[in-house]
Amino acid sequence: MIIGADFLPRLGSALVLGPLVIGAAAWGGRPFVLLCFLASLMLLQEWARMVCLPRLPGILALGGGGIACALFALVAGPPMLTLALPAGALAAALILRGGLTPRLWALLGVLYAGALAFSLTLLRLDLGFGLVAIIWLLAVVWTTDIAAYFCGRLIGGPKLWPRVSPNKTWSGALGGVMFAVGAGMLTVWLAGIESSLLAAPAAFAASACSQAGDLFESSMKRRFGVKDSGHLIPGHGGLMDRLDGLVAAAVLACLIGLARDPASPAAGLLVW
Repeated sequence: MIIGADFLPRLGSALVLGPLVIGAAAWGGRPFVLLCFLASLMLLQEWARMVCLPRLPGILALGGGGIACALFALVAGPPMLTLALPAGALAAALILRGGLTPRLWALLGVLYAGALAFSLTLLRLDLGFGLVAIIWLLAVVWTTDIAAYFCGRLIGGPKLWPRVSPNKTWSGALGGVMFAVGAGMLTVWLAGIESSLLAAPAAFAASACSQAGDLFESSMKRRFGVKDSGHLIPGHGGLMDRLDGLVAAAVLACLIGLARDPASPAAGLLVW
């Protein structure tokens, strides 16, 4: 069967959430930063519940406060970002105080959730290519998910990593990457950037990283014996189930952009 029972709920969720994310990205400014912060806070909450951390309200307060300070500092500029570093170190120390193992998972959750908001905000702040970079990233990640789903069901074949994710196949993974490269190149071309062909390797890397992020979350769920990170989104489970690939791809895209052009990471990502 090509279409699984979860396809229609997934489609309905995408039709609702997709325009919301694209609209906020197009608006930019405070609405987009606020959406990124709320998403990161919900990711942190799902992470903490998944790994069964005690004192959830305190972790959310400290972690959410740290993420909010980092975003405010990022929007305000480099001087405020420098001031935010001691505050982040203090929040980390408070989270880790009183025991290492669960607190370490809490700290990793804060870093994981904050990485999404920080990376997306940093790319969107680029006045020249910020919106294009976000649309490019969404196109690559969403195309990866859709193409991997259908290629895996149509072609089948050897499993990608059955111990971690028994439904994923090599055909799905390769199909997802191939179509995602096409989507990334098309986005760059439609934006009027002449380096669409040279930008293909970045799309390839982001697509592969997106699938790695999906596998990472699957391994976490197996480690802690949970099926889904939550029940927020029909057909997907929790928000982390939907954004696991985007977190990894956004961090990689941000690193590529910063490495090539620290003053304009979105241009560094797209203009080759």
